[in-house]
Amino acid sequence: MRVIVAAIGRLKQGPERELADWYRKRAETAGRPLGLRSVEVIEIRESRAHDAERRRVEESIALANIIPDGAIVVVLDQRGEGLDSPALAALLRQWREQDRSAVCFIIGGPDGLAPSLLERARLRLAFGAATWPHQLVRIMLLEQLYRAGTILAGHPYHRA
Repeated sequence: MRVIVAAIGRLKQGPERELADWYRKRAETAGRPLGLRSVEVIEIRESRAHDAERRRVEESIALANIIPDGAIVVVLDQRGEGLDSPALAALLRQWREQDRSAVCFIIGGPDGLAPSLLERARLRLAFGAATWPHQLVRIMLLEQLYRAGTILAGHPYHRA
């Protein structure tokens, strides 16, 4: 199963990019023996529209266009469900066992996502009630994907 992280905005060179790349590589390495073929990050340019609603729609269309057919869609949303790491790992295992071709995690920009994209989500996932910059959300998601792989492999990285 492919794991795709589709995000609005580009991480600039520096510590955030390095940390995101580090966790992506670790997640991919940990997941490969478990049937998670790859962990891809797709960056979508922020809309330049002057109106927030127009930016939301343009960015959501760009994100929707990269979701593979049949993929599970997970939207990062501060109003979403808070899962602990073992629960996220269990969902990944379940989707892999259902022979799903891909899971696509969507991280919107500062203006959020259009309702049409939110409705496609199988899961709305939150990393707590706080508002996080989307660059940090990407790093936190990649770390959680790495952690999920280690949980599924029985590796001691995750300690409850």
